[in-house]
Amino acid sequence: MIAVSASDENMRTSELVAIQRMVNHMPVFADYDTDRLRPVAQTVFDLFEEEDGLDALFGLIRDALPDRLFETAYALACDVAAADGQLNEVELRMLEEVRNELSIDRLHAVAIEWSARVRHLKP
Repeated sequence: MIAVSASDENMRTSELVAIQRMVNHMPVFADYDTDRLRPVAQTVFDLFEEEDGLDALFGLIRDALPDRLFETAYALACDVAAADGQLNEVELRMLEEVRNELSIDRLHAVAIEWSARVRHLKP
């Protein structure tokens, strides 16, 4: 989630609020220590500065998540990207990387992306 928000070098308030809301309310984060958010964000920022940082980031993600939560992680990343009502090219490329690195089935990805889009439509 943090990587998608930071991918365009502009972490918008709506994206940060979405991350905080998900961490505070989603069952997948029931046992997550919210004090870890800041150090995790700093790790993401540091890895973005490294030459092979993105590969290292995806390695950390795969090591930290059981396979059964890969689609959940992708869905949350899509929600963060859609939170501000606009998706730019950098965010779309980052989502594509996440989708590929987590081996999300293309049909499942389309359904996840569509659901994120419709949840964040503005009137």
